[in-house]
Amino acid sequence: MNRYYILLMFVLAFSQTHQGICQIDRKAVVYRHNVVVKSVDTLSSLTVGNGKFAYTVDVTGLQSFPEYYANGVPLGTQSEWGWHTFPNLENLKFSETLKPYDFNGKTDRLYSVQINEPARNKNAVRYFRENPARLQLGNFGLEIIKKDGSIAKPQDLENIHQELNLWTGEILSNFSVEGVSVKVLTAADSENDIVSVKISSELLKEKRIKFRFRFPYPSNQFTDVGTNYKSGSAHETTVKQTGSSAVFSRKLDNDKYYVSTKWTAKATIDKIADHDFTLLPVIKNDFEISVAFSSKNEFSGIPGFSEVARNSLNGWNKFWLSGAAIDLAGSTDSRAKELERRVILSQYLTRVQCAGNFPPQETGLTYNSWYGKPHMEMYWWHAAHYALWGRTELLEKGIQWYFDVYDGAREIAERQGYKGVRWQKMTDHQGIESPSSVGSFLIWQQPHVIYLAELIYRNNPSKEILEKYRKLIFGTADFMASFAYLDPTTQKYNLGRGIIPAQECYDPLETFNSPYELAYWKWALQVAQKWRERTGLKPDKDWQEVIDKIAPLAQEKGVYKAAESVDDSYSSASKYTIDHPAVLAALSTLPANGVVDTAVMQKTYDTIEKVWHWERTWGWDFPMIAMTATRLNKPENAIDALFKNIRTNTYLPNGHNFQDKRLTIYLPGNGGLLAAIALMCAGSDDNKIENPGFPKNGKWNVKWEGLKPQP
Repeated sequence: MNRYYILLMFVLAFSQTHQGICQIDRKAVVYRHNVVVKSVDTLSSLTVGNGKFAYTVDVTGLQSFPEYYANGVPLGTQSEWGWHTFPNLENLKFSETLKPYDFNGKTDRLYSVQINEPARNKNAVRYFRENPARLQLGNFGLEIIKKDGSIAKPQDLENIHQELNLWTGEILSNFSVEGVSVKVLTAADSENDIVSVKISSELLKEKRIKFRFRFPYPSNQFTDVGTNYKSGSAHETTVKQTGSSAVFSRKLDNDKYYVSTKWTAKATIDKIADHDFTLLPVIKNDFEISVAFSSKNEFSGIPGFSEVARNSLNGWNKFWLSGAAIDLAGSTDSRAKELERRVILSQYLTRVQCAGNFPPQETGLTYNSWYGKPHMEMYWWHAAHYALWGRTELLEKGIQWYFDVYDGAREIAERQGYKGVRWQKMTDHQGIESPSSVGSFLIWQQPHVIYLAELIYRNNPSKEILEKYRKLIFGTADFMASFAYLDPTTQKYNLGRGIIPAQECYDPLETFNSPYELAYWKWALQVAQKWRERTGLKPDKDWQEVIDKIAPLAQEKGVYKAAESVDDSYSSASKYTIDHPAVLAALSTLPANGVVDTAVMQKTYDTIEKVWHWERTWGWDFPMIAMTATRLNKPENAIDALFKNIRTNTYLPNGHNFQDKRLTIYLPGNGGLLAAIALMCAGSDDNKIENPGFPKNGKWNVKWEGLKPQP
């Protein structure tokens, strides 16, 4: 047991006792959910990483069968710096994706949408949606040679037993080929883009194991699973070996990156094809190799396996012993063990996939969805739980992106005739807006930065935090106030026309006053006013005008409407009972705040349960609904929501939230689950009930520490 672990355990135990918080045997809780794989299951891929780099493996502990796993959870290698841009051969302009709209008396306001004609504009839309795209950096796997000289396939692997040690971040993979055992240990560095492997087998002595390096070309598709081995002439791969190390140099159009590898003992590298190389160890039974990925050819002192494994252990010890923990042992509800498993694995996966210096894409660092681009309406669901679980520093890393793209967000607001900054929806690390006939009209990503900054401040109420984030808060609020439209008839401020709610099946030309957006708008502007007060400033008159006069949530027959502009939206014949049941979100992450009538919301909740097409929902919908039920003081409904038997609420053996064949992993579901659990345990500012989201029927034994209440 290393000294760092002992010291951290002592400090944590003292602080818990001092605060009167129950102590949880965190290591025991985590260990009982180590992932064990006993067959070749393409949906049970495992990942090691550090939040800004991730490496996903098959049952060999490496990426030996990428084509076989391509339609499951793919064997990706991605880093937050790895992006690729295809050449703009037609000199297309972003301005060619803009279309003028007239909303609420504002004419010729330009939105970047999916224009289908003329051809040049259509090409511009396609180009700026697809570029830049996140890059698959390469496949690093095994090539195992059978006695007859053929290469082993997945079906040739026997006696499979693979285990992900969640406490150390190390994967131990055992299997055999033709009766000969192979043991592989895999670990990723806790800070750097490095994966390291230790392999033991008699097959090494027989020269029947090679390491294979394959470098795919970007697929230019919605998804990129890293198996496009065509287009060989479109990119370049060269290798230079120096003793027991080598550097692969990669060039794709105008983008370059490097892969450096260092190993023990002797080995030779052979080129199989343009972007396909094998490394043959010349050793008896054990071999170690480390592989580092970088945007620059500046490698020095690549650590060996022991150092990488030690860094992984220290990094994961620090993580698991920090922040919050929950223990459901002793519960007799049959769902308790599975809920605890989902919670533990969701912490691991979001730490591996979504804890870098930028907002993550919805499939993290495993494979591309939407060309690898983040969707900013999902950032709350990726990252809010870090603050709610007392790991605020991980939220603070990603939220820095807003500062980087501030000017671009201000330009969007200006061309649409608004003040402040309008945050991008589908974007990239540089904040380039992606043309979208849906995304350009979404507005619920706008208040997220106020909510997230407020969570940071609640955990560290300091002048430093106020000064750091006030620019984001005030610029965001300026847009929100100017976006609201004063209806001359009602003398109330509307949101829209010109919006698509979180439930994305509405026409932006007609839609206005969706309940979640109205509730979020008022609450976020109120928080922005608090920030002005905290920094010694007077309230902003424009903000207050909207706060005081924002339109009420529209009702019909005692049920909240999906939008004021929509009638009869919950009838059996309605086409609007699909997608996110976002009307419930007005009381989920948000308090009632004088906006939501809980009796009306309860009736709305009951109506949604009956009429909704749940097969047309998404993974984050279920924790969202659980939060609504918790705020309605309906803990049985909260648990039922988390276990609703719908495909998009599936959690795979590796902990990933499965959606469908296109999205085999979906990290907003994992992040949303963690946010829901925080509310269900720690409650909110207006709900101090102990464990408000868990039934008081004697079947739940809920122990937790370190969780923070929601606003």
